[in-house]
Amino acid sequence: MAVFAVHHVRMAGISSCVPSRKEYNRDYDWISEDERRMLIKTTGIDGRHVADKGVATSDLCLDAAELLLKKLGWKKDEIDLLVFVSQSRDYILPSTAIILQDRLGLPKTCAAFDIGLGCSGYVYGLSAISSMIATGGFRKALLMAGDISTLSLNYKDKSTYPLFGDAGTVTALEYDPSAPAMYFNLQSDGSGYQAIILPDGGVRQRPDENTYVESEVDKGIIRSRGNLWLNGLDVFNFSVREAPPNISALIQYCQADTGSFDYFVFHQANLLMNETIRKKLKIPAEKVPYSLGQFGNTSSASIPLTINTLKPEQVSGKKRWLLSGFGVGLSWGTASVETENLVCTEIIYK
Repeated sequence: MAVFAVHHVRMAGISSCVPSRKEYNRDYDWISEDERRMLIKTTGIDGRHVADKGVATSDLCLDAAELLLKKLGWKKDEIDLLVFVSQSRDYILPSTAIILQDRLGLPKTCAAFDIGLGCSGYVYGLSAISSMIATGGFRKALLMAGDISTLSLNYKDKSTYPLFGDAGTVTALEYDPSAPAMYFNLQSDGSGYQAIILPDGGVRQRPDENTYVESEVDKGIIRSRGNLWLNGLDVFNFSVREAPPNISALIQYCQADTGSFDYFVFHQANLLMNETIRKKLKIPAEKVPYSLGQFGNTSSASIPLTINTLKPEQVSGKKRWLLSGFGVGLSWGTASVETENLVCTEIIYK
């Protein structure tokens, strides 16, 4: 397994930005009242923030970065690495991270690249950026993670549209020889790639005249091949089967136990799934924060956004975090991170 430690990297701060427009699942009259009630109960998702047309993930991340740099007192010319984790990039090419380097006013000496992952993206992105910082060649870095997921959804698909929200986040990291080690456990299984997929639009299936032709897949589930397709049962079974042993293996690798961690922050998939994982691992409920009710499933932004919802006293002082993402790919991973007086800004509503 890809289990490893990264040394000399400190997580300094987190900032998040979401669209100001909010939609509520209880208001969708095209879903029956009983179904709405059951959906909110099982998923834990009531409200979600939805981007207006023309707003990109990079716009949200840019605003979050400006605020975080100000709060930390970091100068832009000190940033020498930027990683952008998203499945909703500005363009097929070039990489959005490179465009953000210019928009944010970072120096040309700043390395920048994209990572095209969703649910597991924050953990994978954190592992990549921290591994590069640990070489000593990069001093300060920004990890941007987020998605405009609603752009790929069909409003008439009750299996996807009520679940996803839009968000952009930024995590600041820096080289620090005194920082505690970070630990990672990363896994993947491409045999399940069709469980969450946007069929048309890539090189494998180029858009054509049939891309946006809608069909009723099931009652209340209308999609086109230009929309996100989600097999909820397959994703649920995968997550509750694979996430717990991945988490347990990392805890064992760290020579720790569940009592060693202050918080377990899971990718905000849905309440039933996450609670099943929590109970399998026998983690106390008070150690597992949620942002689902306010923001829904925000893809790679969900872990840092959830941390951002915590109160200042919950992130101050020394804290140990277990972060776990699982989903599209299929891809999953877990990280152990220790922080001291982590700077969390107020959430921006754009």
